[in-house]
Amino acid sequence: MKFEAIYHRTSDNYCYPLNEEELIINIKTGYDVERVYINYGDPFEAGVLGSNWSGTEEELIYKKNLTHHIWWTTTVKPKYKRCRYYFRLVRANTYYYYFEDGFYTEKEMNQQGKNLVYFTFPWMNNIDINKTPDWVNDTVWYQIFPERFCNGDKANDPIAIRPWGFHPVSNEEFYGGDLQGIIDRLDYIESIGINGIYLTPIFEAETSHKYDTTNYMKIDPHFGDEKVFKQLVDRAHQKGMRIMLDGVFNHAGKDFKPWTDVLEKGPDSKYFNWFMINSWPFDKEKYNTKDGAFYSFAFTSRMPKLNTNNKEVIAYLLSVINYWIENFDIDGLRLDVADEVSHRFCKELRKLTKELKSDFYLLGEIWHDAISWLHGDEFDGVMNYPLATTIADFWVYPEKTRKDFECALNHNFTMYMQQTNNVLFNLLDSHDTNRLIDKVKDIDVFYQQLAVLFTMSGSPCIYYGTEIALEGSYDPDCRRCMPWDQIELGLYDDKIELIKKLIQLRKEIRAFKSRHYHFLDDINHSRVIQYIKTDDYFRQIEVILNCSDRNIEVKPKGNLLFSHLSDGYILKPKGIHIQLID
Repeated sequence: MKFEAIYHRTSDNYCYPLNEEELIINIKTGYDVERVYINYGDPFEAGVLGSNWSGTEEELIYKKNLTHHIWWTTTVKPKYKRCRYYFRLVRANTYYYYFEDGFYTEKEMNQQGKNLVYFTFPWMNNIDINKTPDWVNDTVWYQIFPERFCNGDKANDPIAIRPWGFHPVSNEEFYGGDLQGIIDRLDYIESIGINGIYLTPIFEAETSHKYDTTNYMKIDPHFGDEKVFKQLVDRAHQKGMRIMLDGVFNHAGKDFKPWTDVLEKGPDSKYFNWFMINSWPFDKEKYNTKDGAFYSFAFTSRMPKLNTNNKEVIAYLLSVINYWIENFDIDGLRLDVADEVSHRFCKELRKLTKELKSDFYLLGEIWHDAISWLHGDEFDGVMNYPLATTIADFWVYPEKTRKDFECALNHNFTMYMQQTNNVLFNLLDSHDTNRLIDKVKDIDVFYQQLAVLFTMSGSPCIYYGTEIALEGSYDPDCRRCMPWDQIELGLYDDKIELIKKLIQLRKEIRAFKSRHYHFLDDINHSRVIQYIKTDDYFRQIEVILNCSDRNIEVKPKGNLLFSHLSDGYILKPKGIHIQLID
């Protein structure tokens, strides 16, 4: 038995309460392990010392294949909210027992004088259970970069505004998009089926992207004012839409008043410790910070890094969030560069937001494994860039098989707790990446990847313009203006209808958003993806993506829900087939 491939711990994504009654227990093994059993029970069933403790044995029947491991999972219901347990691992005709301090044969386990060190989850405290907002799993997000979405109010246009048009853009250009423009297009956004809007920064800033905040308590004048923003939130709420803002708390802009005070007064400024300054004086005009004089976002001196270890900074930023929730009733907050902000601040932020609004959604921009932020006392979810990479890679590498795709997908959904998976912010492109159509270079592959996105657990998001396959390369070209004239002429109607259909199915059929799935291999081709999604009432859908170079025959199992490039039950290359199983 490959002991080095076996791992379990009584924390994080390996052992945690799903709710007040259910405890999820997961264990990872190598492929040589054929069966896994858990022996569990209350630690005090045999008395306080429990010298004759035995427990109840059950087999773990649910598992997911990873690239080099198997992920076994079970759900137990500790009667008294405590759980002691160990595992029995079976390979061929041999088995070993797995305790917290290692592996034992039956003889070793029963050795006289041996003190068995059990895995123990001591108590399922209600306050410590990771609780995420239920509404997020039912939400389809639409990310808007306000400066390029729609110009609804010419009176607040920047002086050096450029004519609205669909073409490559830069961050130095202004086109006049604003909050009134978003209000004007709410009916359009609603018609697609969207019920959540994520706005990139709208607070006062110098640039078009607004990630260099000047004033956290003020709407950027080019976008409108607080009155217009309140109208936007209220009208969105009337349509059943949630509003999530972008909080840039890792760094500020060069014209942020505390920073300008520091530049003027140096160590005599009361804000000197609000920032991460390592030496004084320093060159105030230097473009980058590679000399280490002070820390900034990346090496951009125009974005000095806030010291979120500082009590005054924490208090100030919390007052900012308090203001926008109390006065405007926003529903969520996405933290920019969240993995560089202190854990202390994130914990204080969660405490505040949940007290003000119990179902408030806290989202972190973290591109890598984020388990450290997802224990239930910081973020609800993170931007699921790993899922985007998993989906993209299957088409980037034509030699990959559906088994590779299955294992990579399973890796994504075994990284975190189940309640976290329900509210992960799933996306395929954003203001920080090149556009989806630019990545895939093929409109049919474009829809195949979206079909995966809309049938995964979590909360899917499309970037403004994805519904029309808007083009754009890497930042800043991914931030082009929406071609409203062409949309209104009906030039994109066919594309919009396909997205509307996927969103409609996502919202109407619970299996689309369920966390329960398994892969099939009924179709004899390694480049055909085939999986079943099951909801809590055991209703199922089947998703088939033909990524091969030949036609395949699909077995009818129920009502056809969605298809692309199909002729009856013949699915063409790059085609999609989604059916409800009777």
